[in-house]
Amino acid sequence: MRQKTWFMPIQREVPAEAEAASHRLLLRAGFIRQLAAGVYTYLPMGRRVLRKLETIIREELDRIGAQELLMPALQPAELWEQSGRLELYGPELIRLQDRHGRAFALGPTHEEIVTALAGAELRSYRRLPLLVYQIQTKFRDEPRPRFGLLRGREFLMKDAYSFHAEADTLHETYEHVRQAYGSIFTRVGLRFRAIEADNGAIGGEGGSHEFVALADIGEDTVVTCSECDYAANLEKLAMEQERDVQAGDPCPRCTGRLQFSNGIEIAHVFKLGTRYSEPLQARVADASGVERPHLMGCYGIGVSRLLATIVEQHHDADGIVWPAGVAPYHVHLVPLQTKPGADAWELAHTLYERLQAAGVEVLLDDREERPGVKLKDADLIGLPVRIVIGRGAADGRVEWKARADAETMELSIDEVIRRLDNLG
Repeated sequence: MRQKTWFMPIQREVPAEAEAASHRLLLRAGFIRQLAAGVYTYLPMGRRVLRKLETIIREELDRIGAQELLMPALQPAELWEQSGRLELYGPELIRLQDRHGRAFALGPTHEEIVTALAGAELRSYRRLPLLVYQIQTKFRDEPRPRFGLLRGREFLMKDAYSFHAEADTLHETYEHVRQAYGSIFTRVGLRFRAIEADNGAIGGEGGSHEFVALADIGEDTVVTCSECDYAANLEKLAMEQERDVQAGDPCPRCTGRLQFSNGIEIAHVFKLGTRYSEPLQARVADASGVERPHLMGCYGIGVSRLLATIVEQHHDADGIVWPAGVAPYHVHLVPLQTKPGADAWELAHTLYERLQAAGVEVLLDDREERPGVKLKDADLIGLPVRIVIGRGAADGRVEWKARADAETMELSIDEVIRRLDNLG
């Protein structure tokens, strides 16, 4: 892609309203733009990252037998009344009426909708277990949207739901999803912990785990142990022990001491049991013909929040440092001269064509800007590899620099192609 015509408006000034590093950098680098409080447009660079995140999520979920569907965002309020969550969810549920006066809600989640679907279609144990998922925009009227994509009113989410006739298969699917989530977050380059958590507004009494990415800006407090792999949500631990929990307290599992750190919740998995199938009368006949409520699990990942979380963990003073697996492009090609006939431009064009033919995703900075501006913008955007074509162009040499490294090296075009074979 040629940068001159690519819709990626760079902001030179630091946005005053942006508290979080991810918010500042995604705005400045032209990945997102704010429309209203907690509501964002994803510009082409931001959308490319989202698509890569979605692809990784789909690959890992499809690997464990999950099936993708797409449910309506516009949900009849009567289903929320049946589940008991219409009032329980409170003012964060965005409510509206159609022209006939029928009440609806914009879905922040889809337990009611998918349970009604299962109740109509999954009547025999022979069709279970079933795991389905979707990637869809959700809506939540946050009282205080903040930190850019980390706490918004409109956000992209992957939500999955499983249905079972037996507790054993619910537990098995739950563990498979937990393992798939670990693979997803490893592939996108995050440092994370899976912690024991409270079920919150989703409900159910079967237990749950949060996946939390460690970050100073995080609003969750993660409790870990100095000796073992114990990890928990501070709120849940305090409720279990019926007292305030302090750093340095003894671990409930071993002789170690508790440590606190901040984290961003990026995913949550729940064993719902019959929390929704009972009130919505979603029942399945077992082998003896007896009808029982479905046992359910639900499993969510905040996809747009994941984009911001990666930036929170992967940036420096100069800009974003994208992990290769989710970077919008693999290579930023920066010729210091763009006039036709100039050695740097001719070599850049040749290398651009060769990289594209080799299947490398490359962004060519063909703008008529000063070298210093181009190099500063390249650091801000943060693609994994920057290739500068300057004084060595007449000899067929370019400057290679990995975004995460300080060192540069001079290479020929053939050496560049070989080094990129395993990137991405």
